Amino acid sequence: MLTYSLEPIFSYHLQLDPPEILGPVPDGFRANAYVKSGTITGEKLHGILRSGGGDWFTIRPDGVAITDVRGTIETQDGALIYLTYTGVMDLGEDGYQNFLNGHFPPTAKIHTTPRLQTAHPTYQWLNRVQCVGVAVLDFATFEGDFEVYALR
Repeated sequence: MLTYSLEPIFSYHLQLDPPEILGPVPDGFRANAYVKSGTITGEKLHGILRSGGGDWFTIRPDGVAITDVRGTIETQDGALIYLTYTGVMDLGEDGYQNFLNGHFPPTAKIHTTPRLQTAHPTYQWLNRVQCVGVAVLDFATFEGDFEVYALR
């Protein structure tokens, strides 16, 4: 068996706008959620998640949402870091039908695979890292708490 470890890189709290509902499409139920604001904290990374990014997600008929996220982190020292990830958000077996009817679950767990890219010399190490993330999204407030780890 291979040996690996998880190294905490950063956590973030974000506030989303309510989802923009596109509705049923050939791949499932499509909705977009845009970032209002976010705060990045961690031993190796501090800053904000800039507004304008978002999650362009599709809910499959089995109630699993496939996330497609892009955004920009601005560190406290002014570096810009591109954040992108896909992931799985389990909305429950009735998640698809509930979204069709305009009903959201109270919360949802999300598992992600973030990648980061930057030109800033201080953060070049991020270009070589594959991360994994875990999160909980609160649909009542459209706020989420995320933890991101480097896979070592």
